[in-house]
Amino acid sequence: MTAPEPPGVPGVPGAPGCPVAHGGGLPGGLPVGVPLTPLYGPALAEDPHGLYARLRERYGPVAPIELEPGVEAWLVLGYGELLELTRNEALFSKDSRRWRVPAEGRLAADSRLLPMTAWRPTLLNLDGAEHQRLRAAVSDTLAQIDHRQLRGTTEAAANGLIDGWGPDGTADLVAQYAERLPLLVFTQLLGLPADAGPYLIRLINDISDSGTESVRANEEFHAIVVDLVRRRRAEPSADLTSWLLAHPAALTDEEAVHQLVVMMVAGNETTIGWTGNTLRLLLTDRRFRATLTGGRLTVADALEEVLWRDPPTQNFPGRWATGDTVLGGQYISRGDLLVLGLAAANADPAAQGVSAAAQGSLGGNRAHLAWGAGKHVCPAQHPARIIVETAVETLLHRLPDLQLAVPASELTWRQSPWARALTSLPVLYSAFTPPRPPAPERPAWTPPPAPETAPSPSDSTPSAATSTARTPDSGRPAPRSWWSSLAGWWSGR
Repeated sequence: MTAPEPPGVPGVPGAPGCPVAHGGGLPGGLPVGVPLTPLYGPALAEDPHGLYARLRERYGPVAPIELEPGVEAWLVLGYGELLELTRNEALFSKDSRRWRVPAEGRLAADSRLLPMTAWRPTLLNLDGAEHQRLRAAVSDTLAQIDHRQLRGTTEAAANGLIDGWGPDGTADLVAQYAERLPLLVFTQLLGLPADAGPYLIRLINDISDSGTESVRANEEFHAIVVDLVRRRRAEPSADLTSWLLAHPAALTDEEAVHQLVVMMVAGNETTIGWTGNTLRLLLTDRRFRATLTGGRLTVADALEEVLWRDPPTQNFPGRWATGDTVLGGQYISRGDLLVLGLAAANADPAAQGVSAAAQGSLGGNRAHLAWGAGKHVCPAQHPARIIVETAVETLLHRLPDLQLAVPASELTWRQSPWARALTSLPVLYSAFTPPRPPAPERPAWTPPPAPETAPSPSDSTPSAATSTARTPDSGRPAPRSWWSSLAGWWSGR
């Protein structure tokens, strides 16, 4: 990828947030001396808006960045340019096998970029007819969700979490609420028992921590999804898994496992971020604090403002150039990676409504790009909105005097180039409103045993046996699955 030589950059090269001169002279890449701004580390977590503004001022709507040492890419900052990028599938493909960095042997085998860029047969990684087939299956499946029932399921799960908090009047709304609620809802949508939710939460925590339990946890999670698909193939029910399998697209079991994992990972992480960021806004912004005592700005307004300013997915890879071209005044080479700067594009002064958003008058404007754009726009935005809105409203109803337990300036963010999410949100409250009657007890759920052989979502082609049990004397952990790595990297862990 090549770029015009920028003007001098103030600051110390190599310091956090300061561009580092690229000395590569890579084939078709940046010329020697062009600085690359890291899209990782504390500078991005602490002040992403400032970083995007500096990149826009220096380079315009498309800026050269570094995703990890020695791996260059483009960050699309312009609203119009991002729309052009996402709508031109012929020139900007979703197929990461076109990426020239790994083709040139410049991506390490243990690169942290692999979970988010490796190709897999999912609706996220395909173009053309195959993408449309899988997307239609997922979109049509999600469209069958009963919104009234979804709201009731979310409210019940939210009340259950709040009722479980201790009497000391303190809570962490990230660890004890936002991170737990989505899976409690998703498990029931997918056709798993309600008490499978806490079990899956424990598995995801073990997977994301990449510790001694991560391999076991990943095998158990995989076994649960495979078992769910097999059971619903044999005995369909009124749930997302059954609807996906019954779709005219005729997905194989392996394809269904792939799409369900994508739905769970993407849906879980983005819902966590959106919930936490909205609660932070309500607790720190006086315009919204007034809402709790009759002000004019509502929870729905807060949800929308978060999607404009702090969308849960701030950047997303990506598109790969199928040929040499020009975008936003930059020369893009065939095989270059272009990262969708969703938060940056929302803040583009050239975008209609952004200036008004900066002044706090968003109203009902939903022209943001938090959901992406083009043929790959997120198909789950309506169910996600119901879950997050219900979660926030239920919490405010149950704890009407909720307030931050620390100064807002002490809140910290995950160090992830992709996610925009808090590490914690400690709060204080004085009393609960009366809780709802407890739900009737259900039979205990027992997770299925991990099969010795099962189709694995880490493979790109069908296989009869794709995982093996770890031997007792194994001295090294097995390679992390693509789901395991994706969950951890997306979370910034």
